[in-house]
Amino acid sequence: MFENLGDRLQNAINKIKGYGKITEENISEITREIRLALLEADVNYVVVKEFINHVKEKALGEEVSKSLKPGEVFVKIVKDELVELLGGEKQDLYTSGNPSILMMVGLQGSGKTTSTGKLANMLRKKYKKNPLLVACDVYRPAAIDQLKQLGRELNIEVYSEESKNPVEIAYHAVEFAKENHYDYVLIDTAGRLQIDEQLMQELECMNDTVKPNEILLVIDSMMGQDAINVIEGFNSKLPLTGAILTKLDGDTRGGAALSIRHLTNIPIKFIGVSEKLDGLEEFYPERMATRILGMGDIMTMLEKAESVMDEEVAMKTAKKMQKGTFDLDDFLAQMQQIKKLGPLENLIKMIPGAKKMGLNNVKINPKDMAHVEAIIQSMTPEERQNPNILKASRKQRIAKGSGRSVEEVNRLLKQFEEMKKMMKMMQNGNFKMPF
Repeated sequence: MFENLGDRLQNAINKIKGYGKITEENISEITREIRLALLEADVNYVVVKEFINHVKEKALGEEVSKSLKPGEVFVKIVKDELVELLGGEKQDLYTSGNPSILMMVGLQGSGKTTSTGKLANMLRKKYKKNPLLVACDVYRPAAIDQLKQLGRELNIEVYSEESKNPVEIAYHAVEFAKENHYDYVLIDTAGRLQIDEQLMQELECMNDTVKPNEILLVIDSMMGQDAINVIEGFNSKLPLTGAILTKLDGDTRGGAALSIRHLTNIPIKFIGVSEKLDGLEEFYPERMATRILGMGDIMTMLEKAESVMDEEVAMKTAKKMQKGTFDLDDFLAQMQQIKKLGPLENLIKMIPGAKKMGLNNVKINPKDMAHVEAIIQSMTPEERQNPNILKASRKQRIAKGSGRSVEEVNRLLKQFEEMKKMMKMMQNGNFKMPF
């Protein structure tokens, strides 16, 4: 996510950390690099100009000149300006109404239907709400089928009708939700390849009829600056309340995310970070800014862990760690929990200082984890509880049973022993993180 932009900005501000004193000359040099990085990321020229002017003005101020560590103060200035550019404070969903009605709009191919399903999944899992999905794209039968498939996968009800009038369907769906005590109604509307009059009239009529609490525009982040024109086109006809940026896990330059709020005043409320049905995150401007600048994002990482980790398993493991009885069964259980968090390299990037430790480009093959599972599952219960009994003949049997080599079995056992040592150090208070 924003890797190229992040690398460019980090390289630029790292230079200034080495200066004992900040002058107009070296500030101009650094801001020139920052300007180029933002323009190459397809950030709007007007936005870049204002951003640079604000940074320069603050960097040459009294606070920086009198600071003992001017480089660190400069980094804070850049971070604060990035946060402001991204929207400042996190914007929550408007939840008044019983049920709360969310109208999802966007161009065809933006990821609107999938995002609707992802948002319903988040509302149910994270906020313990009861959402209803509504299929109102009557022009593209595949869209209705897609929403129904998402509903089956998520075990969330989908409201649909044979009617070809999407406004009627939306109205009936809201009445159905009221009668059946749903907390949220998420209406998946029709999209087009471009904005047209027929689409807008239909959406305006739906807005007037069901009076949604939120109208969320789903935008493909790969569009760059073109996203601004799409937002302005929709916003001229509909009172947009927020945007969902999709495909931020792809090769995104970042221009849309860094330009939207400043140019349109429409807040980004959610971002799509993977194709999985839990691959939607609430948008926190400060967290995104720290990610871009390589400062990590511990809060999002902890929230992810909290959402998927089995509390009972975690408590059991913690107790065994304290007692020093952590075994390969526990190791396997922890690994299976970690797999639920998604690609591990994405999590590693959220660790503060990951780049300094050389972890930002780490690639973890899911097959490697599967191999470890196979090795442990080929052991007897006694062997998993007491790996010290694993001599040559037992290792050969395990290797054969798991389809791996004896070398891989030995490597796993070594890693397990190192992990136990680290846990002991942490328990004794002797372990320090390298950042």
